[in-house]
Amino acid sequence: MPLDRFRLSGLALPSLLLAGCAHYTPLPLVTAPPLASSVTELAPAAPSAQLSVEQVVSLALANNPDLKAARLKRGIAAGQTKQAGILPNPSLSGAFLPLLSGSGTVPAWNLGITQDIKSLITYRSRHRAAANSERQVAADIVWQEWQVAGQARQIATDLIMNERSRPTFVAAYQLLTDRNAKLERALAARTVTLVTVAPDRVALQSARTALDALDQRQLSLMHQLDALLGLRPGVVIPLAPAADLPPFDPAAIRADLATLPDRRPDLVALRMGYAAADEQFRQAILSQFPDLVLGGSVASDNSKVINGGPNATIGLPIFDRNQGNVAITRATREQLHADYSARLAAATGTVEAMLGEMDQLSAQLAVARQDLPAARLAAQRAKAAFGASNLDERGFVDLVSNSFTKEQEIMTLELGLLDRQIAIQTLIGAGLPVATLPAGEQ
Repeated sequence: MPLDRFRLSGLALPSLLLAGCAHYTPLPLVTAPPLASSVTELAPAAPSAQLSVEQVVSLALANNPDLKAARLKRGIAAGQTKQAGILPNPSLSGAFLPLLSGSGTVPAWNLGITQDIKSLITYRSRHRAAANSERQVAADIVWQEWQVAGQARQIATDLIMNERSRPTFVAAYQLLTDRNAKLERALAARTVTLVTVAPDRVALQSARTALDALDQRQLSLMHQLDALLGLRPGVVIPLAPAADLPPFDPAAIRADLATLPDRRPDLVALRMGYAAADEQFRQAILSQFPDLVLGGSVASDNSKVINGGPNATIGLPIFDRNQGNVAITRATREQLHADYSARLAAATGTVEAMLGEMDQLSAQLAVARQDLPAARLAAQRAKAAFGASNLDERGFVDLVSNSFTKEQEIMTLELGLLDRQIAIQTLIGAGLPVATLPAGEQ
C-alpha cells in the first residue's frame, strides 16, 4: 500500500504541473477574403432602411478589419504587463559526482540555490513601465477608432451631399446638350458658323467633364466606404438623404481646447509612452549598480564531510556600467518629451485654424446664398422670355446655366463646411469614445 501511494503521488505531481502549462492549438490562416457581400451581413445587423451617418459610423467601428486587428494588440500589451509583474525565479543547481578513484568511500554531491538581486531592485519600475505601455496601446487603439469614425462620417456625408448636387449637374449637362444639338443641326444647314458653335461645344465638354468627375468621385467614395466597413467592392450602401452630425458649437470648442490634452487619445498615448520611457530611464540608472546574486549551497565530499553556507556573486563594473543604456533611455525620454510638445501644439493649432477656415467659408456661403435668388429669378424670366420669343437661345442658356453654376457653388461651399466640421469633430472626439488618464496621471 505505501508503495502504491508513492507511485500514485509520483504520477499526480507531473500531471498537476502539466495542467498549469499552456497548450498549443493551431490557428490556420484564412484562405478567402473575410468580406461581407451585403450590409445585412454586418454586425450588429444593419437596418434594412436607409442608414444615417451615425449608423454608418457604428458599423465601421464594429466591422472595420484594421480595427479588429488593432484591438488584439491589447492582449499583447496585457501579457507584457503580466510578465513584468512576475517575480524572477530563483536558480537551483546541483551535481552528483560518483567516486572513480582515490581514497574516498562515497560519491560526492552538491546543491545550491541563488537569486538575482538586481532584478528585484528594478522589479517595480519594470512593472510600472509595462503598465504605462499597456495604457499607451489602449489609447492608441481609441485614437485609431476616432480616425475610422471620422473617415466613415466624412465619406458618408460626401456621398450624401454629392448625390444631392448631382441633379444640378445633370440638368446643366442636359440643357447644354439640347443647345449643342440644335447648333450642330444649324451648322450642318450652314445657317451658323463654326465660330458660333465653338463656345457651346466647350461649355458642353466642361459640363460633361464635371458630371463624369462627380460620378467617378461617387464610385471611389463608395469603394472606400465598402473597404471601411469590411464589404466587398461594389456593395451599394443605402444612405439617408440628409447628413446627421453631432451638434457643432464653435464657441464651446474654443472654450474646451484647454482640456483637449486630457481627452484626445493620441495625446494620452504620448503621455503614457513618456511615462513608460521615464521608468525605463529609471531602470537604466538602477542597473548601474553591480550585478549581485545571493544564495546558499551545501556540499558533501567523498569522505562524507558536509559543508554548507551562503554565497554571493558580485559583478565588477570595470568596463560595462550600463552607460550605453542610460544614454539611450535618456535620449528616448527627451525625444518623447519633444514629440508630446509638438503634438500638443499641432492639436490645438489645427482646430483653431479649421475654425478660422469655417468662418471664411461661412461668409462666402452667405454671399452666395444672397446671390442665388437673383440668379434663379433671372433664369425664370429667361425661360418665360425665351418661350415668348423675346430672348435668343444663347442668352437663355447663359442665364439658366448661371443659375445652375450658383447652386453648384453653394453646394460646394456647404460640403467644404461639413468637411471641416467633421474634421474638427474627429480631432476633438465629438460623439466618440474618450481615452481618459488613469488616477494619479491627470
